[in-house]
Amino acid sequence: MRGFKTNMNFTIKSNLIDLVSNDIYAAEVVIENNIIASIRRIDETLNTFILPGFIDAHVHIESSMLVPSEFARIAVTHGTIGTISDPHEIANVLGIEGVDYMVNNANQIPFYLYFGAPSCVPATHFETAGAIIDSKGIDELLSRKEIVYLAEMMNFPGVIYKDEEVLRKISAAKKHNKPIDGHAPGLMGEDMKAYFSAGISTDHECFKYDEALEKLKQGVHILIREGSAAKNFDTLIPLIESYPKQIMFCCDDKHPDNLMEGHINQHVKRALTKGYNLFDVLRASSYNVVKHYQLPIGLLQVGDTADFIEIDNLTEFNILKTFINGAIVAERGTSYISILDAPIVNNFNCSLKKPVDFELKASSEHIRVIEALEGQLITNEIRANGILNNGFIESDLENDILKIAVVNRYHDAPISTGFIKNIGLKQGAIASCVAHDCHNIVVVGANTTDMAHAVNLIIKAKGGISLSNGSEEMVLELPIAGIMTNKPAEEVAELYTAIDKRAKELGSKLKAPYMTLSFMALLVIPHLKLSDKGLFNGKRFEFTDVFIN
Repeated sequence: MRGFKTNMNFTIKSNLIDLVSNDIYAAEVVIENNIIASIRRIDETLNTFILPGFIDAHVHIESSMLVPSEFARIAVTHGTIGTISDPHEIANVLGIEGVDYMVNNANQIPFYLYFGAPSCVPATHFETAGAIIDSKGIDELLSRKEIVYLAEMMNFPGVIYKDEEVLRKISAAKKHNKPIDGHAPGLMGEDMKAYFSAGISTDHECFKYDEALEKLKQGVHILIREGSAAKNFDTLIPLIESYPKQIMFCCDDKHPDNLMEGHINQHVKRALTKGYNLFDVLRASSYNVVKHYQLPIGLLQVGDTADFIEIDNLTEFNILKTFINGAIVAERGTSYISILDAPIVNNFNCSLKKPVDFELKASSEHIRVIEALEGQLITNEIRANGILNNGFIESDLENDILKIAVVNRYHDAPISTGFIKNIGLKQGAIASCVAHDCHNIVVVGANTTDMAHAVNLIIKAKGGISLSNGSEEMVLELPIAGIMTNKPAEEVAELYTAIDKRAKELGSKLKAPYMTLSFMALLVIPHLKLSDKGLFNGKRFEFTDVFIN
């Protein structure tokens, strides 16, 4: 990889946390030409500790709204030295060209960004994406050394019922001897066994203890996720006691403001505060990931590349220095990774919308409503009586049942409209085209005028997140594939924090309203979601009607 310094030679004395032998001892470590040449036990009292750097076992870099180099520039300050990155967000917009964009940017910095071949582009055939990657494309990607795994196989029905194209993608991973990541929220019993018996080895979508336990007993590696929207850490972390070799930590999705605060180091601190075994916790944050994905990342052993972090103590766990390939890339909160110029690429082609486009003519007063859940990607289906006005259904502010719509960003098409509960807006509208996985525009609002305005702010910017409230407007522009920006992380975090704060002032009680919004079009997570083609039942994997006759 470009960006890695060569011929680094130095000696460091510190308490070494050895995750291979499960030991801690004072050591003198000699680095020659970026490689750990020797480790010698010494009889000295030392004030710091060194240990393998953290690795995020599953993340979509694009969800940070930052290009990979900028994500890495911040992540190293938290002790992260690498990520297992699924680029299916940009791939759903630009196809293999999008994967190439991520890899090319990542290759310019000293950070271990390992990418997967996105298995589901589009995620389903029930939505409109900007590209298609078929099994031939998957085979081509997996033939590359920088593509280290088949990314999350979201089409679990296709696996269970042996869809030929799905099986060809899985076969390609096996041919290239690369791991296959899973995505099976709530799947249990015989369907679960059929899914993982196809060769799929991980799952980061568990949201119940019993579900994860059943999968662990099947031999599946469980990735404990704590991101900006999905928060499963407290529910799943007890499993590390009985299955330490099968647990890994991941964020999945991390918005820029949260990334500035921390990364995998937050998993580690929380787990240690709860009293879990130090070596089990640290292995979940590095060792287990390296072994499962067969990564050439150092684990503080003689002959390894010098990849490690230095911390102050085992309580506060403050990151003093981060070393990658023998070079210091971060020190006491300051990153030494440079800000890169990132070119603009995109796929955005739709016309401005009018308030009338978001009206929904009633065929019944009874409606199906998406119930968004705090800290979860899953939703519930609830039923309600809609507010009728001249034959149309409107948002019910008193009962927090708001209109939601998905706008096709790739070409002009009829707008898909439904209803959602728990967004909480009392006025205005919020919108985003960071909308997994196809990244069409999702908008929720108290009225159609603000909904149209919020959507048009994104269309004019060719990507972003926005807010509209009468004459008030806010937009964070994301011109790279409509989901990322080339601005510095600090600036993006500040802009995001401001628009997030304003959404909450308009009534949203959610901890991360924009992150929650971004998953309301994700059809592969049950139970009720909305695509640009209609309301979708994720459990039955079929469209359903907004109206109940």
